[in-house]
Amino acid sequence: MVPMKKTLGFFGAGKMAEGIVQAVLAAGDRSFFSRIVMAETQSARAREMARAYGVETTPDAVEAARAADVLFLAVRPQDVAAVAAAVRPHLTARKLLVSICAGKSLAVLRRAFGPKVRLVRVMPNLCLRAREGMCAICAGANATASDVKRVAATLSAAGRTVVLKERDFDAVTALSGSGPAFFAYMEQAMAVGGEKLGLKPAVARLLAEQTMLGTAAYLRASGADLGMFIAGVATKGGTTAAGMDILARSDFASVVSATLAAAAKRSKELGR
Repeated sequence: MVPMKKTLGFFGAGKMAEGIVQAVLAAGDRSFFSRIVMAETQSARAREMARAYGVETTPDAVEAARAADVLFLAVRPQDVAAVAAAVRPHLTARKLLVSICAGKSLAVLRRAFGPKVRLVRVMPNLCLRAREGMCAICAGANATASDVKRVAATLSAAGRTVVLKERDFDAVTALSGSGPAFFAYMEQAMAVGGEKLGLKPAVARLLAEQTMLGTAAYLRASGADLGMFIAGVATKGGTTAAGMDILARSDFASVVSATLAAAAKRSKELGR
């Protein structure tokens, strides 16, 4: 028997939602989702999404809730309560709700959207817009193994996924959710440092960006131990070793640790 195709819905049409739509369309996931409906109150943004991706849009979250089988909650955390109040009567056990809202726990979501809906929580990052995202997934009480598999399959088109316990999500939010900004900050610092050495800004950025990209690609492909990789590049008496001496004498590692701790703390606060 040929499985019945499903409708994919979104509450919100921001950048994260757009990245998921891009991945679904690029991966040909229309074999599972025959229709995409996005509820977006900003008319200009709705028109932009409809024009760019051929999706259906509506200003009414209830319309999306009624139409879709799988729904992504992609609104700002402060807008969750209003969306939940509107759509809760329409979220039956047949609906799968996937939240990508930072800090909103499964318990908070269940209180807001009701006990019937099947819940899955996801912590994505903005890199999914380049199909290199990192998405952590955890299942709510009503979600089935096939629900988790479906969410992972959809998001895998936009990068990597990992299934974790919810207790890990504050750390995930800090490391991979907020991480793109932290890596961009490091890239910016390296590019500025290159400019101070006489490079043109565009050249300095290219060198910093491609070096970060290439290093990440090599480390993933090789599975090399990070410490051994660093030691191998920083040969004794060489240029890398001279630079690493500065890093080793600084409080760089502790600053990074404190940065992640602050982001994780804020994630926990938002989840209350």
